[in-house]
Amino acid sequence: MPRYKLVIEYDGSPYRGWQRQPDAPTVQGAIEAAVTRFSGEAARLTCAGRTDAGVHATHQVAHLDLARDWRTDTVRDALNAHLHPQPVSVLAAEIVAEDFDARHSALRRHYRYRILDRRSPTALTRGRVWQVPWALDPVLMHAAARRLLGHHDFTAFRAAECQAKSPMRTLDRLDVARERFGFFDEIVVAASARSFLHHQVRAMVGTLMLAGSGRLSADDVADILASKVKTRCGPLAPACGLTFVGVDYPKK
Repeated sequence: MPRYKLVIEYDGSPYRGWQRQPDAPTVQGAIEAAVTRFSGEAARLTCAGRTDAGVHATHQVAHLDLARDWRTDTVRDALNAHLHPQPVSVLAAEIVAEDFDARHSALRRHYRYRILDRRSPTALTRGRVWQVPWALDPVLMHAAARRLLGHHDFTAFRAAECQAKSPMRTLDRLDVARERFGFFDEIVVAASARSFLHHQVRAMVGTLMLAGSGRLSADDVADILASKVKTRCGPLAPACGLTFVGVDYPKK
């Protein structure tokens, strides 16, 4: 039974997140339905990172097992044909070893969060960015972000419903910079870790937004982390600005 690795991009706006639910549209449910329509099999996908409702992906990775040894380009093209016109696309499919696991084999996951700090509403990036109608200082945000790097108890940045057994996580990267997009610019937060707690990235971004507004110092952000008190962190940044952009695996 061959195992297929899929690279997937999607607009998370119309979905209740990645994970299959019996009474709501999800990305996993859409792809699994497409698998059944083209192959006749009720295969189940395992993904690298289960995204929340409204979160997007440019490089999600999932695996599934099929009874028949299909050509990889057939798997990719057939899935895309049956997914149309939903905003989900299979970018690549390849056959991998039986012990490859999209979730458990992952070494590091990468996210990007986009903030548009301007007064005028966005016409072209609506649903892709968090619009903050006042100026933010990315230098202050980056300085505060440095205080969160490393191995810590991230209870203060954890959702109440988080099911992780431990709040300990190692944050490998949290960079903040202003980037130019055509005739306008945005603030981009790049985060990388082996794994994240539920809502961790969005909670950190909301706190960094307050630092960029001058309402919190870098020391304040470090104190919030050390306090382990959820109510002290900033607002939860909206899901629309968050995108899953990649996952690292051991070299073959």
